[in-house]
Amino acid sequence: MIAFIVNRLFQSVLVMLAVALIAFVLFQFAGDPLTHLVGLDVPAEERERLRQELGFNDPLLVQYLRFIANSAQGRFGISYQFSRPVAEVIGVRIPATLELSFVAAALALGLGIPMGVYAAIHRGRPTSRLFLAVSLAGISLPSFFLGILLIYIFAVQLGVLPSFGRGETVAFGWWTSGFFSASGWKSLILPAITLGLFQLAFVMRLVQSEMLEVLRADFIRFARARGLRDRAVHYGHALRNTLIPLITVAGLQIGSITAFAIITETVFQWPGVGALFISAIRTVDIPVMAAYLLLVGFFFVVLNLAVDLLYLAVDPRLRVRGGDGAGH
Repeated sequence: MIAFIVNRLFQSVLVMLAVALIAFVLFQFAGDPLTHLVGLDVPAEERERLRQELGFNDPLLVQYLRFIANSAQGRFGISYQFSRPVAEVIGVRIPATLELSFVAAALALGLGIPMGVYAAIHRGRPTSRLFLAVSLAGISLPSFFLGILLIYIFAVQLGVLPSFGRGETVAFGWWTSGFFSASGWKSLILPAITLGLFQLAFVMRLVQSEMLEVLRADFIRFARARGLRDRAVHYGHALRNTLIPLITVAGLQIGSITAFAIITETVFQWPGVGALFISAIRTVDIPVMAAYLLLVGFFFVVLNLAVDLLYLAVDPRLRVRGGDGAGH
């Protein structure tokens, strides 16, 4: 067990080093960083002095190692666009993205799993067909189109929900939350549905297909032959054996919700890191772009490690093998 965790941590470090290399390369191929920091009107002597002080003349390997050390301490440099530390700029916006991602993930898993179970157990019923139609729409509709459609219906035509912004927030130190105000919850509804509908449809169809496959297995027939009730068969045996592939997909989908909230945040003008990343691309704000890549990479690495540990908790066979089969 301990060897498995140490091995996964080592792999996670390697992944983060690779992501850091990609982020570091951004600095090398985006032009002279001094041009963004001090402009073109600074004398050549002063530019050379600054270049020496900031370490831009050091070998690339030294610069890369320095970049890793600074990033590990949360120091990503100064934003070209805001002239403030990147960690401070991202820190202001990350609560909005995490709260939106949390609500979207809760919507996807909280509704997708029971809908998938129902569609598998009650095949052919009108409600099951309705769920399948909703999942088909969720997979087919692009996020930007769904967001615009929801804005047109609920904000423009009905006027019951706001079309942009985060609403009123409450500050807890550096963290701001919209969970403690009515306008904050109203502002969350449309972007959370837009962001979570695809994942909801995906989770529902995965659970349905896995449940149908498990229900045809021999051990399910044996359980029914023993006289177990349908509830025990469906939830105690079939659903439990559906959890392994579900954990894998759920972990990746939650990661993608946070990483790819860019479109949703842009449509609803949501003040999160996704919208900040789009702004950084427009202004060629390389430090912000590099920090965003590292943040997303770190988030996926943590989720992947959590998924591997959940494998051990759900499937005792993996614990017996020392976790060798986890994640595969």
